[in-house]
Amino acid sequence: MLSRVAENIYWFARYIERAENTARIVTVNANLLLDLPKGIAPGWAPLVDITGANALFEEHYKDYGERQVVRFLLSDERHPGSIHSALMAARENCRTIRDIVPREAWEQINGLYLYARENQQKGITKTGRHAYLRALISGSQTIVGLLDGTMLHDQGHNFLRLGRFMERADMTTRIADVRSASLLREAEELRPFDTIQWVSVLKSMTAYQMYRRSEQIRVQRGPVLRFIFQNNQFPRSVRYCVEHARSCLGWLPRNEAALRVIGRLARNLDAAELHRLDQIELHAFVDDLQLGIGDLHQEIAATWFPPPPVVEETAA
Repeated sequence: MLSRVAENIYWFARYIERAENTARIVTVNANLLLDLPKGIAPGWAPLVDITGANALFEEHYKDYGERQVVRFLLSDERHPGSIHSALMAARENCRTIRDIVPREAWEQINGLYLYARENQQKGITKTGRHAYLRALISGSQTIVGLLDGTMLHDQGHNFLRLGRFMERADMTTRIADVRSASLLREAEELRPFDTIQWVSVLKSMTAYQMYRRSEQIRVQRGPVLRFIFQNNQFPRSVRYCVEHARSCLGWLPRNEAALRVIGRLARNLDAAELHRLDQIELHAFVDDLQLGIGDLHQEIAATWFPPPPVVEETAA
């Protein structure tokens, strides 16, 4: 497979996953703020923390108010992680590989992008936001299901799944890190609210029902961390994403270096005793995971994607 095609397929999947995940966290945060008293609710700043785009946000907005953060995450073209930017990039990547993916996939992503663009204002308002985000999540899942059900399961499909699992693992670590940092555990009277926030961590990944089925205990810190990081049966857990990314790599040529990197990631995940980690240790653990995911992406890019263009310096 041509390296440029492989790269476009990989990023197409990552951008679709990014748009869906961003829609999820905005939806869940809006619901969380309804469940918590004003003085305890974490507000909207944690959503920008999750994306890691605080510097860009502060360059263009004065404060972390609801309308500003929602606009930044949904429709701001200056933010490469906004839903609008992600869907626009996914559409462009899909356009370049239209002979690789089913025609219906192109029609679906084109329609989803146009819907997102034409209804942006509705998504920013409180009254229209829920329906708008649900449509984006449903549309993204339709594309994923359509591709898995109709695309040839060849090397292209492996790059598609690889991009999806890389983006999903990265977002899961970000949600867990930022959300757990904002949880309040100091005072006994805040414990019920602590539970509500851990429920929000699960709901950010549509994991609440599967957590209850798998763990069969009430929502609490240790089991939640174990479920979203180490469960090998839940599709949004980091361990599941790492294992399925490793399976994709196994079908690709020249995969030795990438398999070594992902092997280290898997061993670190399996060895972690998450219930014993305090907040500082958990943050350090997540930092190491994210560095490992970054290293894996770099290895994938170096092995299978075309090198970036060389910019020649002009003489002064």
